[in-house]
Amino acid sequence: MTRFWTIALAGSALLSASTWAAQTIILQARTAGDLAALCAADPNSAGADAKINFCHGFAQGAVDDRMHVSADKKPFCFPSPAPSRSATMNEFVAWVRSAPANRDVPVLDGLFKFLAERFPCKP
Repeated sequence: MTRFWTIALAGSALLSASTWAAQTIILQARTAGDLAALCAADPNSAGADAKINFCHGFAQGAVDDRMHVSADKKPFCFPSPAPSRSATMNEFVAWVRSAPANRDVPVLDGLFKFLAERFPCKP
């Protein structure tokens, strides 16, 4: 009987591992177009939650870092209250789609260019 349970547990572990491996997706954003594609994932598609979460986390981390290193000379200024991250990233997707040249810009350059245009700091 012990042998049966050992085989059953091993089979269950293998099935779980193969199911997990089949669901693994690679997430990366090298260009603004890559990031926009992740942000615009169809919520009903496979891996959509991971893609959208990656988009939001990447953007938030990039913004936090840029604001920290820029000290008093901010490259963009969010209004108060700031728009939601979802709304801002949806605007980013529209910005990337609006001009084909925006798609091939390196991801951080594109994101920060969009933010500077959308949320300029007042002199």
